[in-house]
Amino acid sequence: MSSKDYFSEVAVDYGRYRPRYPKELFEYLASTTARRERAWDCATGNGQAALGLAAHFDQIIATDLSEKQLSNAVRHERINYLISPAENVDIESDSIDLITVAQALHWLDFDGFYKEAHRVLRRDGVIAVWAYKFVHVSPSIDSVLEEFHDKTVKPYWRPENSLVDEKFYSLPFPFEEIAPPQFDIEAAWNLDHLIGFLGTWSAVQTFKEVNGSDPVELITEDLKRMWGDPALEKRVTWPLYLRVGRAVR
Repeated sequence: MSSKDYFSEVAVDYGRYRPRYPKELFEYLASTTARRERAWDCATGNGQAALGLAAHFDQIIATDLSEKQLSNAVRHERINYLISPAENVDIESDSIDLITVAQALHWLDFDGFYKEAHRVLRRDGVIAVWAYKFVHVSPSIDSVLEEFHDKTVKPYWRPENSLVDEKFYSLPFPFEEIAPPQFDIEAAWNLDHLIGFLGTWSAVQTFKEVNGSDPVELITEDLKRMWGDPALEKRVTWPLYLRVGRAVR
């Protein structure tokens, strides 16, 4: 089994509508490493996590299967983007201080990726993986979004998404685990941004392919009614599910 690419078709929207990770997350991750020379952001997508790492590490290697995702990634002098599977990356052994996998570990071949992670990590290297699930806006809007997630598009979620539902706790993680602090993503979005974000969900894309219609339209009127002025920006949050560990040799 190898890594899966389900997001090439929404690469532009992924970069436009997906939330940005908090800078405090990257400050914390940098504090866990003995050196800050080289980091690998695996399954980087449009490079959101790689960009956060660039403030703390001399060099970031950011890999992804999707050429479309990488073509929409933000360029930075410290980031080298490579089209590569997670399980066979062109990185020297014992050369990486930190590996990150943001919102993507559930799509990887665990055995292959972990073998590669142990190969490239330095003896004191660190790996951090994280994900987020529900977006929180207000009780009424959250209720609509949860029903949409758990009922409307539920048949179209791939089996791997259940690992996110379990907050990654059921995932294999063959590292010496470190207990991290809690981090939350926060953003100020208008209604169009929220609707655009929903359109990047893999289950929404599968629903469209199967039914020839956009399921987000089924809840758009409810969201408009609850939101009020669609141009009004509201505080939007997601709790991050984070696991951190050191290589065991």
